[in-house]
Amino acid sequence: MDIEQKQAELVDYFVKQAESFEGSALVNLIVEATSHPSLFAFSEILSVPTVIELEGTGNSIYRALLRMYAYGTWSEYKSDAHRLPQLVPDQVLKLKQLTVLTLAELNKVLPYDTLMQELDVTNVRELEDFLINSCMYVGIVRGKLDQLRRCFEVQFAAGRDLRPQQLSSMIETLANWLSTSDKLLVSIQEKIKWADSMGEIDKKHRKEVDERVEEVKKALSAKASIDLRGHEEIFSELGGVMDYEEDRSRPKRRRHPVG
Repeated sequence: MDIEQKQAELVDYFVKQAESFEGSALVNLIVEATSHPSLFAFSEILSVPTVIELEGTGNSIYRALLRMYAYGTWSEYKSDAHRLPQLVPDQVLKLKQLTVLTLAELNKVLPYDTLMQELDVTNVRELEDFLINSCMYVGIVRGKLDQLRRCFEVQFAAGRDLRPQQLSSMIETLANWLSTSDKLLVSIQEKIKWADSMGEIDKKHRKEVDERVEEVKKALSAKASIDLRGHEEIFSELGGVMDYEEDRSRPKRRRHPVG
C-alpha cells in the first residue's frame, strides 16, 4: 500500500472516530492521532464539528495542539509550549518529521545547520540518522545527504495540510496554471490544424506530380510508337528496292528456236 492510500484511510478512520467522540474520549483520540507513526495530515480532523466544539472549553488546548500538528513546526511548539499540552516522545518525533516537510516546501537544499537548529539536534550524525530512519525510511521524503556541503538535497517531500493563509495563493497558482494550460491547448490545436493542412497540401502536390509523370510517360510512349512505325516503313521501302534491283540484275534465259 502506498503512503497516499494509507494516509487517506487513516484520515478517514480518525474523522469517523472524532465524529462519534466527545470530552475525554475525544482528547485521547487527538493524542492518538498526533502520536500515530503513519499519520501526517490533520486538517480534516480539525474541521470535525465535535473537535470545533472543544473551543472555549477546558479541553480547547487539545484543539490548539491539533492545529499545531496540521500547520506548525517544532520551534513554533516550543514558543507556545506553556499554552499547550506536554508531548510524549512519539508526538515529539511526529512534530519534528512535520517540521522537515515544512522546510522542504520552502527550499530543496536544506543546510545541516538550519536543520539542527530547527530540530534541536546537536550533531551531524544524529541529524543524518534522523533524516534516514525517521524521514526517508518512512517515505515522507527522498533526497541525498551531502556531507561535503553539509546539506540535505530534497528530491521529494510529502505535502502538509494547506494553511488557511495559503488558500488564496494556491487558488491564484491553480488559476494561472489553468490559464497557461488553456493557451497551450489552443497552441497545440493550431499546430495540429497546420500539420493537417500541410498534409493535405503535400497530398495534393504528390497527386499533381504523379499525374504529370503519367502524362510524360504517355507522351514518351506515344512518341516512341510513332518513331517505331516510321522506322518500319523505311525498312519496308528499302526491302522493295532491293527486290527490284535483284530482279533486274538476274540474267534472262534465251529461248532457242524450234527447228
